[in-house]
Amino acid sequence: MTAGQVLKGIEFSHPEGATPLLLDLYLPADSDTGADAGAAGFPAVIHFHGGGWRTGERSSLGPAVDGFGLSPIEQLVEAGFVVASADYRLTDVAMFPAQLLDAKAAVRWLRAHAADYGVDPHRIYAWGDSAGGHLACLLGLTAGPAEFAEPAGTPDGGGDHHVAAVAAWYPPTDLNRMGEQARPDAVARADDHGSREALLIGAQPASAPDKAKAASPLTYVHPDAPPFLLVHGTADRFVPVAQSASLAEALESAGAAVDLLLLEDADHMWQLPDGSQNAARQATAATIDFFRRQAQKH
Repeated sequence: MTAGQVLKGIEFSHPEGATPLLLDLYLPADSDTGADAGAAGFPAVIHFHGGGWRTGERSSLGPAVDGFGLSPIEQLVEAGFVVASADYRLTDVAMFPAQLLDAKAAVRWLRAHAADYGVDPHRIYAWGDSAGGHLACLLGLTAGPAEFAEPAGTPDGGGDHHVAAVAAWYPPTDLNRMGEQARPDAVARADDHGSREALLIGAQPASAPDKAKAASPLTYVHPDAPPFLLVHGTADRFVPVAQSASLAEALESAGAAVDLLLLEDADHMWQLPDGSQNAARQATAATIDFFRRQAQKH
């Protein structure tokens, strides 16, 4: 990685009754001088980790992807992006929509501190894998709904939480249909008792369809959605590939810009039958290319 600063453990929010939420900030070389950033600053990507909303940690893309040694976050930094990888409350602390509110707080913090770190506040994008991809999708689709906005008088309220584009790797997008879409060899199903999805919304999706719908990105698709990149493996045993396909179809039908990349035979975290890194490399390259194209538009 080209020399640049990595600032670890910056507090961006402190929800009531929870520990402070932290983010790691990765800055490109010469970010202090604004070199190669353009007049307005560097484009930035906020990353949200996976782990079924109940595990995981910031700056990780899961043990399998981390184990490949491809360092997708560092590759984004080398491509000229500031990257912020942020915490959010897990389901042992709070249920939905806490996780989305935390994601929005991270966006607001970065935008409020854009000048401090050489960030262009108009070129802030969201990226996540699995549960983090779910949050990235929701960020892109819920810049308006008041039910997901913190009151202006609260410490995290009153700021701009929109993102200009979204990339999501194997995201849950429709909690009501995840169970029926699961593969016969699924490792986990949304309708299993005590599933990750049930822990997220506080009930089995089948018994609380309204709660499942409220936590589903598919619910919030609209014509003015930002550009999306959805990347999914066709052999995913945790999040059915139909979850990305159905969101892509809905976005396209609404007139929004969306790219759908399906990686043949890839399981969750880009595991392939031959053990190779090919799917992870393709997903990483496509994600960097997508964000580069978005940054060049502005």
